Amino acid sequence: MRRLRIGLLAVVLACAGAAHADETIRIVVPFAAGGPVDAMARLLADGMQQPLGATIIVDDRAGAGGVIGTEAVARASADGRTLLVGSQGSHVISALLRNDLKYDPVKSFAPLAMVGHVPMLLVVSPDSPAADFKALVALAKSKKLTYGSAGPGTVMNIAGELINSGARVGIMHVPYRGVALALPDLMAGRLDLLPADPPVLLPLVAAKKLRPIAVFGTERLAALPDVPTTVELGYPDMIMENWYGLLAPAGIAPEVAAKLEAAALTAIKGPKIQQHMRDGELRGTLDAAGFKARIARDVAFWGPMIKQLGISLTGGEVAPPK
Repeated sequence: MRRLRIGLLAVVLACAGAAHADETIRIVVPFAAGGPVDAMARLLADGMQQPLGATIIVDDRAGAGGVIGTEAVARASADGRTLLVGSQGSHVISALLRNDLKYDPVKSFAPLAMVGHVPMLLVVSPDSPAADFKALVALAKSKKLTYGSAGPGTVMNIAGELINSGARVGIMHVPYRGVALALPDLMAGRLDLLPADPPVLLPLVAAKKLRPIAVFGTERLAALPDVPTTVELGYPDMIMENWYGLLAPAGIAPEVAAKLEAAALTAIKGPKIQQHMRDGELRGTLDAAGFKARIARDVAFWGPMIKQLGISLTGGEVAPPK
C-alpha cells in the first residue's frame, strides 16, 4: 500500500510539473498589431519563454488610445499570467486625459521592467512639397493639412497638437487604431504628416519610403544626423518621447513579480532585443524599481503640463491646445 501511495504521489507531482511547464502567459498590447508596442511585446514574449518555462502569447486589444487594453490588465487576476506591454502614451498620457478612468496608472499596476525610451520622429511622404520643418509650417498656414495618430490621447496625438500650438497652425488630427494602419495612408499621400516612434519609422526612412523632418527632443538621432531637433528649430516646448515597458496587475506576489522581472531583463539583454534597440535608438533600460519611479515622475510632469497646454479630451477626441 505504501508503494502504491508513493507511486500515486509521483504521478501527481509529474502531472503538476507538466502543467507548470505548459503554463500560458498572456501579454496584452493596447494597440493594433504591427506597431512598435506590438513589436516589442513579441520580442519580449519570445525572449521570456525559455527562462519562465511557459508559453507566452500576445493579445492585441486596441482602442481609446490604449485605455481598453490597459484596463483589461488592471482588472485581470494578479497571478502573473496576464501582463501588459505599455508605452508612455498608453499608460500615462491617455490616462491623464480621461476623467472616467477605471484604473490608476500608478496604483493599479506593478511595473516589472522598462525596455527603453526614445524621442519621437516627425515624417512626411517622399512626395510632400515640404522639404523641412519650416516649409511644413508654411504649407500648413497656406492649406489644410492632416496628421495621423494611433488614437486620441496617444503621444502621437499630443505631439501633433504640440506642433499646432508651437507653430500656431491648425493641422487636422486623423486618429487610427494603431500606427501600422496610418502608415499606408501617409505613404500614399492621403495623410500629410505623422509623428511616431523611430523603431517603426527608421526602416521606412532608410528605404526612402518616408522623409524625416524633425526629432521631438534635444538630441539628434544617430541614424539621422542631418535631421534637426525641434529644440534646435526654436521650439523648446515641442518635446515628446515614448517608452516601452512590461507591467503586471497590482497585488501580484513579490516572488512572482521578481521572477517575471528577471525573465524580462534577461530577454532585454538578449541579442534580438539589443539589436532592435540599436536599430530603433532605444536606450535606458530600467528594472522594476527604476520603472516604477519613472512612471511616477511622468505622471507628476504630464498632469500639470497637459493642463498648461490646455489639452483636453472631449467626446473621445483631443481638443487642440488653446
